[in-house]
Amino acid sequence: MSDFQCADDRVVDGKSMAPPAVMLDVEHVAELLGVSTRHVRRLVDAGKCPQPVRLGRACRWPRRVVETWIADGCPNCRKRPGVAR
Repeated sequence: MSDFQCADDRVVDGKSMAPPAVMLDVEHVAELLGVSTRHVRRLVDAGKCPQPVRLGRACRWPRRVVETWIADGCPNCRKRPGVAR
């Protein structure tokens, strides 16, 4: 069977070609940080990471915000000027 599938689930050479999600759930944030989902929730409660956006009952983080925060060395968000808590 070929490695190519329909446009919705494109696979090229065994790798998924789906575009990256714009909003990340807690599992994806935890995976990016290499920690548990519980630890991510603790960081949020302590104000040490970016606050999630509420979409109804769902909590999501903008990918760009999380990646920028990681690139900046994961600074404490309470101490950063201009970051709402």
